[in-house]
Amino acid sequence: MGVIDDRFEKNILTTSVDTVFNWARRSSLWWLQFGLACCAIEMISASMPRFDLSERFGMLYRASPRQADLMIVAGTVTRKMAPVVRQLYDQMADPKWVVSMGSCANVGGPFDTYAVVQGVDQVVPVDVYVPGCPPLPESLYYGILELQNKVIKYETIAKKHGVDVADEDRINAREEAKLALGPRR
Repeated sequence: MGVIDDRFEKNILTTSVDTVFNWARRSSLWWLQFGLACCAIEMISASMPRFDLSERFGMLYRASPRQADLMIVAGTVTRKMAPVVRQLYDQMADPKWVVSMGSCANVGGPFDTYAVVQGVDQVVPVDVYVPGCPPLPESLYYGILELQNKVIKYETIAKKHGVDVADEDRINAREEAKLALGPRR
């Protein structure tokens, strides 16, 4: 009997259907391409053959917000563009995620003026901040990996304690990230 038990342990995988769906959701984020400045060039280069972000993570660029569940804001958000960013975010299906890429999107960058939003988190809730000016494609890789960890955690909390508790956890995590960025100018 010991020989048969050992043979099947390596070939049988047991899991729940919920775990498979969460894994699939985490591994196939479809992102809305939203490049506003020089960080968009780095975002585009991350999807080119050298880094191949979209193929490695099973991610696709989508031109329509109704087909996307991830928005990557790459570049300077001006006051004139902020309503457009919010409108596109509102059109995305739930659950939706936001990555802020670059110093300008994170905190306004070197543009401390009336025309530039001092952080895209004033317009839409941000889940992951990718620092740098401009951030390297490797930084975007790290940000996507962190987001995947948040996606799987969100789904687990939502199933165990409810969507309200999961959303509250996301809000607390965002506040911690804001504090880690330091005070605004």
